[in-house]
Amino acid sequence: MQNKNNDLSHVCMPLRYSICVSGAAAGDTVKASAEMAERLGAAIAKHGHTLTTGATIGLPYHAAKGAKMNGGESIGYSPASSLREHLRKYRLPHCHFDFINFTGLNYVGRDQYLVQSSDAVITVGGRFGSLHEFVTALEAGKPCGILVGSGGAADIIPGLMESLDPPHKSLVIYDDNPENLVKRITDILDIENKDLKKDMMRDEHWFMDGSHNRAG
Repeated sequence: MQNKNNDLSHVCMPLRYSICVSGAAAGDTVKASAEMAERLGAAIAKHGHTLTTGATIGLPYHAAKGAKMNGGESIGYSPASSLREHLRKYRLPHCHFDFINFTGLNYVGRDQYLVQSSDAVITVGGRFGSLHEFVTALEAGKPCGILVGSGGAADIIPGLMESLDPPHKSLVIYDDNPENLVKRITDILDIENKDLKKDMMRDEHWFMDGSHNRAG
């Protein structure tokens, strides 16, 4: 008979969020903000969440490095349709990722897929691609963190927010400290998902019980 003390089937695990770090693949902000990006990845890992990026070089790569160096999980969303295309056509890295989703959507489609697959987006530095990901996240109602002082898009966004009367303005938060920013994003996600956290604490495996399945 199985020892109930060793039966982990009903252990309630905490919710793990997918938090995207969006930033420049090249340009001045990469060198200037590489350490800040790495600290973002490390903080996401230390909070027990999953880092998502565009599986690219530059600041997202430094975030992935920070996550993996701190025992975290890193998932990349590539514009390529295969590993060969990822490495040869796009010339993107494959290390510091636990899994790479080869979307085959090129850069614009990849950006949207990445954002929709993430629970929140944090912008560090950045150019037009990062701005596209931020706007996509904002339109989708995702919590958005802006690491101010990291240059590029991150330092332009506050002015745009004042000028353009965007939707979901309350979901955009600003901080100049990577660790504080990750914590504040996590706090927002905890509030948004408090009903799910409550349900999971009450019955983690409700979806395995046919009597509770209302979909069919």
